[in-house]
Amino acid sequence: MPFTVTGAFDDGATYSVQITGRVDRPVIGSHRATALVGLHQGGPVSLSPTGPVRTVAGDDEATVLAVLREYTSILEEGPGAPRQARVPG
Repeated sequence: MPFTVTGAFDDGATYSVQITGRVDRPVIGSHRATALVGLHQGGPVSLSPTGPVRTVAGDDEATVLAVLREYTSILEEGPGAPRQARVPG
């Protein structure tokens, strides 16, 4: 189920994306956020500061969200965000 995330990069540029849960297009809406997720696909990411660590996959909403949380500042998560994708912190 797609949900919306709004955030900001280190340089202050903001973005708004939909995390889709699709392998072919895990993120829709920001070319820069899409590239960021694509860069980290197949690599490890921690779902919270203390773990667990999982491999980033386009169909794994929790790992896509974890990449955005690690490399950007999440400002808002839209309604309907799956519980397993929300990581305390």
